[in-house]
Amino acid sequence: ASIQRLKLGKKTMSAGSQSPHWTSTVKTVVRLMRRGCGRWTGPPWYGAAMTLMNSLVARWRAWLVVVPLMLMAACGGGGSGEPEPPVVVEPDGPGRTLAVTPLRTFTVAEVSAALQALGDQAPAVTVRHAVQAWRVDYLTLDADGRQQRASGLLAVPLKPAGRRSPVLSYQHATIFLDAEAPTNALSPGEPPIVLAAAGYFVAASDYLGYGASRGFPHPYLLSAPSASAVLDLLTAARNWRLRNGVADNGQLFLAGYSEGGYVTVAAHRALQAGNRADRNDVVAVIPGAGPYHLAATLDGLLEWVRDEYPLLAALIDPGFLRRLGDDIRDEVRDLLVGQLLPDNADVAFDTRFIDPYLADDRDAIERQSNVHDWAPAAPVRLFHGRDDLTVPYVSGSSTLQAMRARGAADVTLTDCAAAPAGHLECVPGYWRHLMGVLDARARDL
Repeated sequence: ASIQRLKLGKKTMSAGSQSPHWTSTVKTVVRLMRRGCGRWTGPPWYGAAMTLMNSLVARWRAWLVVVPLMLMAACGGGGSGEPEPPVVVEPDGPGRTLAVTPLRTFTVAEVSAALQALGDQAPAVTVRHAVQAWRVDYLTLDADGRQQRASGLLAVPLKPAGRRSPVLSYQHATIFLDAEAPTNALSPGEPPIVLAAAGYFVAASDYLGYGASRGFPHPYLLSAPSASAVLDLLTAARNWRLRNGVADNGQLFLAGYSEGGYVTVAAHRALQAGNRADRNDVVAVIPGAGPYHLAATLDGLLEWVRDEYPLLAALIDPGFLRRLGDDIRDEVRDLLVGQLLPDNADVAFDTRFIDPYLADDRDAIERQSNVHDWAPAAPVRLFHGRDDLTVPYVSGSSTLQAMRARGAADVTLTDCAAAPAGHLECVPGYWRHLMGVLDARARDL
């Protein structure tokens, strides 16, 4: 007997059994006999045989319907067999995407030329991909817990469809001009662009006070809003990837230098303490020269001031200031802030971080600023220079000691090898340190 093809919608099934063919043949013969023989009713067993065959035919037809439906259910649906589009759930508050704006594309040649122009100071980065830059506006929280509009940069390596990338959250150092914020400083040699060209999906927050929130006081060295700016951007970045079919590989890195190092550790601590889905994706955290232990940092700066300016050191000594009135402390605070901000700064700073220090309130410093005394579960690779006068080395060394005392098993501190090992002099060394950690752990570049 020939093989019959049974069709159901777009599916085609081969009938390996002769039953349907045999049934069809018998029925055809019976119809012909009836036409030629009038009321012929067949032999005595004909009625029972026809009842049995009709039952078998009905069962066969039922299986033709049920089996494909079972297969469709097992495969997640019918039709083309393509996967269901991901469901993107936007938060009602922090992390909610407000706007997405394409910025520009950087070619491999542009990024390579920018690195070449740095000469010996260029980080050892392999440029693999062109990069598309996007600006994302999103909701985050300020120092008072209120929702604010913030912005951040997504630097996306342009890989073939389906290729995955590790995610790198990059936190910038202290800047005093809005033009230097990641979404505004769009040049091929900027860190987020270079890291994306190496193969990382990079998220870089502008922080509150820059970009979309320019004019709002930047919450300088305040841990909660610093962490929120980073984690809420990571939420918006994840939803952007889902909408655009850009896959990550489940690896998350966090890195930054100076204030960026501080914000990196603040974000890491908040990420570990929360219940976010990506809290277990952290592969390594690489902070450099950050004032993680703010009280120790300011104490170290005060020691330097004592050596250089004894009269000024006596004036800003917390033990002395706490005995004086608020008006005098405010004047000293304004003097210090004036030294902090250059004359051409076009951004505002929330300077409440310094008030507890001038009031000798160590508990308040611990609550609102310190991020050094906890036990990170993921590897932390600190980096600092012993000659750093901007953020004294004691901030890094005391952080290492505190984390290990809490039971952190994988925290190290690498000394900058520059001579002198100052804050700016150690930036190239930090990049070598960063790329060494990343190259040893990152996949799918």
